[in-house]
Amino acid sequence: MRSIRREDVPVVIEDNGVEIRLRDEDGLTVGFVRLPAGADLRPATKGLPDDLCPCPHWGYMLSGAVRMHTPDGSQDFRAGEAFYWGPGHAPEALEDSEYVDFSPTEDFKRVVEHITSGAATIT
Repeated sequence: MRSIRREDVPVVIEDNGVEIRLRDEDGLTVGFVRLPAGADLRPATKGLPDDLCPCPHWGYMLSGAVRMHTPDGSQDFRAGEAFYWGPGHAPEALEDSEYVDFSPTEDFKRVVEHITSGAATIT
């Protein structure tokens, strides 16, 4: 057994108030995410399949509210809710938000490489 503290996880993305901390744990990435109100990651997912994040995420909203955009519309997730975000999504923070999520490392690694390569923009 073990626990993972947010401050022990390295920052992988830090841009315009967005902070994403990620750590691989045996093939599952643990992510601590902070998004300021108004942050829209749709521009950052441009160039990925269907211009959306192709990686599934399971997690829990710690604070705030996030709107998840998909090809079928959007859905809002609020503090106190557990979530599953299937492949084909892009988040927009409706409020200052913080969540923790768990994702298959190999799938998420490709998304992070795309965002950090300079090919994407976080607004």
